[in-house]
Amino acid sequence: MNNPFETLIVPGGILLLGFLSALLLPAPAFSLAVAQHLLQIFHLQDLNQLYTVVFCVWFLVLGALEFFVIRFVWRRWFRA
Repeated sequence: MNNPFETLIVPGGILLLGFLSALLLPAPAFSLAVAQHLLQIFHLQDLNQLYTVVFCVWFLVLGALEFFVIRFVWRRWFRA
């Protein structure tokens, strides 16, 4: 029988591992022309706002992607 906390601990641990490893991957850096174009498209005030949005999206996307990859590996090969 499964431990009732396993349903919370395992996905939470995998998500935390994904978020921590996403910090190690380099975030995208734009050229000045591309950055200015993105500022106009999204109606942002300056580059600080742009990179804040970019880093948040980068962190969430990579963390979620790694969550699903690690969860697949866990369920496929390590689950008894």
